[in-house]
Amino acid sequence: MKYAIIAAGDGSRLASEGVAEPKPLVRVGGRPLIDRLLDVFMQNGADDITVICNESMASVASHLRELQLGGLDGRRLPLRYVVKSTPSSMHSFFEISRYMGGGPFCVTTVDTIFRPEEFGGYVRAFSEAVAAGSCQGMMGVTDYIDDEKPLYVETDEGMNVTAFLDRSGSCRYVSGGIYGLTAPALATLDGCMRRGESRMRNFQRALIADGLRLKAYPFTKVLDVDHAADIRKAEEFLSEK
Repeated sequence: MKYAIIAAGDGSRLASEGVAEPKPLVRVGGRPLIDRLLDVFMQNGADDITVICNESMASVASHLRELQLGGLDGRRLPLRYVVKSTPSSMHSFFEISRYMGGGPFCVTTVDTIFRPEEFGGYVRAFSEAVAAGSCQGMMGVTDYIDDEKPLYVETDEGMNVTAFLDRSGSCRYVSGGIYGLTAPALATLDGCMRRGESRMRNFQRALIADGLRLKAYPFTKVLDVDHAADIRKAEEFLSEK
């Protein structure tokens, strides 16, 4: 499985609230966010991991270089990283999309917090669904809403995604920022870039418009670390039994 991490944001909200570290290096439970994701990916069959970080955070690029050379917890990482500032997460995704061909892949943002055991179930379900030909993408969703501007995910009784909405309507789930995708999604991404789209939610809508079969996979909770208070919230969540 190929994995990618979008870590190119500037973390301005965290910085304004007194958090000195750039977001990828913010520690949750004593571990940098980027290291946590890399560890989870390695536990779930990672044979290729691509990370994009921005040009203004030299410490992040330096940290990734150390991990590339020295590994993580004694394990070699199949890691590459791209240093480039971009105007949006979708532009970041486009910059690394050249490495995503050749099979299913999973993309997350660096501050996405979930239970590792749930992620393992998600990866297995995604891999099995792609092998069976029952979907071309599987989106991690949650009914725990803690986002300032959530993207609501409309599903049918079979957990097939029918729409991505800015307003809830009758939707139970919101997007968790965990995207399991296959090669057809890259053509949709190219189309979004040609049209001047600039938000991941518009890319997700374009997947539906292009006729891709998407499934939703529910997580109990998915949190984002956007504010200083979110660090403690994430630690408490991960410590829950």
